[in-house]
Amino acid sequence: MGIPGAKATRRPWYADGLRFECGACGRCCGGGPGYVWTSEAEAEAMARHLGLEAKEFRRLYARRLWRGLSLKEKSNYDCILLDGAGRCSAYPVRPRQCRTWPFWPSNLVSPEAWEAAAGRCAGIGSGTLWRLEEIELRREEMGA
Repeated sequence: MGIPGAKATRRPWYADGLRFECGACGRCCGGGPGYVWTSEAEAEAMARHLGLEAKEFRRLYARRLWRGLSLKEKSNYDCILLDGAGRCSAYPVRPRQCRTWPFWPSNLVSPEAWEAAAGRCAGIGSGTLWRLEEIELRREEMGA
């Protein structure tokens, strides 16, 4: 029995933390059709980083869709910002969606979802142990 009127708090399955270290392989940045949503401010930061005017960046690298601005894809569905070595040409100023990988709500739903994401990302399960608080901050950035 708990305290009357108290909300039960359930710890997420990843409460003890998760290991992740980006290996800069670029595999999370392509391989299938999708959207990389970016704000106008992020687009402007990427434009500056690449030495372009914001309007030119949007023309070359972005598309306006129903929900807002999304980065374009190459014909193989890789992100337009991946260079020939699979590295992001705007990595220091990449969009929030990219910065919060792999701590997306869809990957944190269950251990099975996390393992499925690990099948596409060698960095999941290795490297730095991210604390619950850090994971939750990134998950919340994605609107969860």
